[in-house]
Amino acid sequence: MFTGIVEETGKVLSFEEGADAFRLKIRSKKVQEGLALGDSVAVNGCCLTATDFCADSVSFDLLAETVRLTSFGELSEGSGVNLERSLNFNGKIGGHFVSGHIDAMGRVEILEMRGKDYYLRTTPPSEYLRYVIYKGSIAIDGISLTVAEVDDTGFAVWLIPHTMHVTNLRERKSGHHVNLEFDLLGKYVEKLLPKR
Repeated sequence: MFTGIVEETGKVLSFEEGADAFRLKIRSKKVQEGLALGDSVAVNGCCLTATDFCADSVSFDLLAETVRLTSFGELSEGSGVNLERSLNFNGKIGGHFVSGHIDAMGRVEILEMRGKDYYLRTTPPSEYLRYVIYKGSIAIDGISLTVAEVDDTGFAVWLIPHTMHVTNLRERKSGHHVNLEFDLLGKYVEKLLPKR
């Protein structure tokens, strides 16, 4: 479980398909602190298991399904990725509950500065729009954000300069894909209500 508060932006050192799995190696500074083999780390919002790490990098093995269902297929050496260690219940909890299980990929439609802030409009697959509500929570590449606009084709969020500075969104452009996780509570409510 995560909160969507990105701890650092790491850089992809390598991403290769091996004999047993895809292997993703990321240069990072902070996420190794207190990390143990087998711990979960959210990488662009996707929950991955740490299979190896040292002082300045951490590695993950990925399923072919994970690569197929996320924007990881677009990663290359030098790509920035958002990193967050799993939730620790003896500290602050910001953001919202994020499981790290990506629901879908969205396409960046608009990402531009408007005044002093940034405007990001994303188009998800249409069947997922039912989970997007005005002023509700959304995780984009693992970043906990508040929905500012929603219509029949997509949704928008506003970003403060700090978010652009500390996350990989500064590298995104129109046409890029992002990982989306919709609000966990809304998905549970949808599943449970018809049974009542």
